[in-house]
Amino acid sequence: MCHLTTPWRVGLTSDASCRAPSARGTAVTLYAVAVVGGPTLGPVIGSALLVNPHLGWRWTEYIEAIIVFSVTILAIVALPELYAPVILKRKARRLRRETGDPNYYHPHEDVRPNPQEIVTKHFSRPIIMLTTEPMVTCVASYASFTYALLYLTLEVFPIVFRDNRGYGTVISTLPFLGLFVGVCVAVFINLGNQPHYRKAMKKAGGKPVPEARLPPMAIGGVLFAIGLFWFGWTAAPRFHWILPVAAAAFIGAGFNIVFQQSINYLVDTYALYAASAVSANTFLRSILAAGLPLAAMPMFHNLGVGPAMSILGGVATLAIPVPFLFMKYGLALRKRSSFAPVHD
Repeated sequence: MCHLTTPWRVGLTSDASCRAPSARGTAVTLYAVAVVGGPTLGPVIGSALLVNPHLGWRWTEYIEAIIVFSVTILAIVALPELYAPVILKRKARRLRRETGDPNYYHPHEDVRPNPQEIVTKHFSRPIIMLTTEPMVTCVASYASFTYALLYLTLEVFPIVFRDNRGYGTVISTLPFLGLFVGVCVAVFINLGNQPHYRKAMKKAGGKPVPEARLPPMAIGGVLFAIGLFWFGWTAAPRFHWILPVAAAAFIGAGFNIVFQQSINYLVDTYALYAASAVSANTFLRSILAAGLPLAAMPMFHNLGVGPAMSILGGVATLAIPVPFLFMKYGLALRKRSSFAPVHD
């Protein structure tokens, strides 16, 4: 147990805080597969339910409700407490009870949540960080931009494979699996960065080094742009179906790399306030991902798949330098933070 003894009390620190934060990168990588993989598998499952004469479209909602309910119960029963201050509070109480020594103590024991504090932490703080923290604003904007482009791209799959190629309801959704393959490939690219991150962290004396998370993001931006152009100009029926499906794998891989590393960067940067920083990112990307697809149908029908995807690919290409700018100026932006300032 790591601890700091004071004359009157024993301050406790989590065992987890003594371990390298590099393990967090692996956890976030696997978490992101579920977040990003869901939208790619959903259309396949939904179409199979839709054409089943014994089920129908309502079962897309019923099955989703059953899954959510089951996961909620499992989380309540089996998910352990992971928030370090709560763990340490419980540990201090247990040690006082077992040893009879009242000096075991953690400051979180004095925390008494009230409605105002709950609103501040869960509602106000993410918005404040999004609008006032330079690093949150920059990372969330870039990640949300790629997230919105992905959701805009999802709208073109029915046009390409059902309307233009005449595939059936289920067959026309199978190309979404190309996206999922790309999402899974991104895991290996991000895990391949772990040795580099561990070296950077060791050089920094064991402290997190957010900029060391960014090399895969640079790769992801390039893959994403390539995939958009490739998909757009091989989507016509005269091309074999494997070409746009392979392009979809590039889109999925590129996006998932950017998504994973943006979360890792924010968590490394803000530590105790990481949940609020990630919430700010989620808030912005959800708004953009909900709004931008509304323009998909008129855009792709009026311009054509190739030109419309080229516009998206062009914008993605313009964004390729963003990770390199983060690498160069990220530390300077983090020094301006009021929530997690960096001191030389």
